[in-house]
Amino acid sequence: MKCPFCSSFDTQVIDSRVSEEGDTIRRRRRCTACDRRFTTYERAELLMPAVVKRNGTRVEYDPAKLRGSLNLALRKRPVDTEEVDAAVARIEEKLLTSGRREIPSGSLGELVMDELKHLDHVAYVRFASVYKSFENIGEFVRAIDEIKVPSKPKGNS
Repeated sequence: MKCPFCSSFDTQVIDSRVSEEGDTIRRRRRCTACDRRFTTYERAELLMPAVVKRNGTRVEYDPAKLRGSLNLALRKRPVDTEEVDAAVARIEEKLLTSGRREIPSGSLGELVMDELKHLDHVAYVRFASVYKSFENIGEFVRAIDEIKVPSKPKGNS
């Protein structure tokens, strides 16, 4: 590790501690050349997979684009921001843990649809109509049938 004060590469670790969350290590270091101390942090570098669009081009994953798609589908729907944040976090967790370097945009769209199915049925149909390019009412009906919850039969009491 290069000293930020004198640029010497001769430094020593004098103390290491794991963060409370367990995801970073804090290291106190001392430069043997200038005797100054500084702190470094070590954490795993996890890269999001690149998104492969339908036309074959590759783009960097953009969390703002994901959030924008969710917000557009959820526009004027009664869903809390915290629920949207949690949905984004779940999608990103799935992307990170997949271990893939690339993901087709279609697979990302399916992850979004799965989250919307649980968040809000109207938003799900909105997103599906654009994502799947619905061309007739039958396709809307099929999307609605996918999320219909069977109603309980009324008892004769």
